[in-house]
Formats: sequence, structure tokens, C-alpha cells
Amino acid sequence: MKALVVYSSQTGNTKKLAEAVYETLTCEKEIFPVADAPDPAGYDLVALGFWFQAGKPDPKSAEYMARVKDNKVFLFATHGAAVGSDHVKNALEHARGLMPRAEVLGSFTCQGEVNPKVLEKVKAKPTPPPWIADADNAVGHPDQNDLDGLKQAFKDAAPAFTG
Repeated sequence: MKALVVYSSQTGNTKKLAEAVYETLTCEKEIFPVADAPDPAGYDLVALGFWFQAGKPDPKSAEYMARVKDNKVFLFATHGAAVGSDHVKNALEHARGLMPRAEVLGSFTCQGEVNPKVLEKVKAKPTPPPWIADADNAVGHPDQNDLDGLKQAFKDAAPAFTG
């Protein structure tokens, strides 16, 4: 079996998650930033990590998701919003919708510290997005508990690939 880990990361948060997923895999594996990722067709599993932009997967990840066809997929993401919020649920549903033929085995999300420049810009908007109220709680994330939770969620979702 062959697995591919693909991630998009602006601040390093999602890259941390991608590296944890990669470490957890016990099969033949490769890891790439989304800009350098190969065609997913030759892989038995694609673990795809992204960050949220405007309540959806970032544009580069969304573009890559459109290339995913009949693969087994595990999604993971970082965001400023509270875990389990409607913002997060809607973004994951949107991601699944970009890959209608894929078999999504599972997903994991956690908060990721938001770039201070982005926070400034978003807070200055006449109507800031609802997730902004949760952004202060994202400071210091992903932390070790987040990484441990991701590894367990991944093992539970894809045991054939994680030993």
C-alpha cells in the first residue's frame, strides 16, 4: 500500500499536522506541500491537510481536492475557529463536496494560531467573521495534545495504513 500526505500551510500549523500524519504511516509513503504534490491517482490513501480561508479550504488545497477521484482520503485542517463550530463543520462539508468520488475515511481539525497580521486585518473589517471571537484561544496551537489527538484519529480511521 502507498500513501500520500499533501498539505498547505501558511504559518506552519498545518505542516506540523502533516508531519504527525506522515510519522504515523507504516506503509510506503510520501509527503509534499500542495504546490509540489503529484497526481493522487497512484496512491491508495491521500491524507490532505489545509487551512481555512473564508470558511472553506484554502484555494490551493481546494484546487488539489478537485484532482482527487477514487482515492481513500483522510482530511485534516487548522483554523482559528472553535473546534466543532458550525464554521468548522461547514468547511469540512465543503471539502468533502470537492471530492465527490473519494471515500473520506475520517477527519481531524484543531485550532491553529492565526498570523497576527491576518488577525489585525480581519478585526478591522466592518463586520468581522464569527470565528474571530475564538482566535485568542488558538494561540499556542497546534500543541502536543492536538498532535496526539490527530494521530489517534488517523489510526482509528485508517488502520490498514498505520499498523
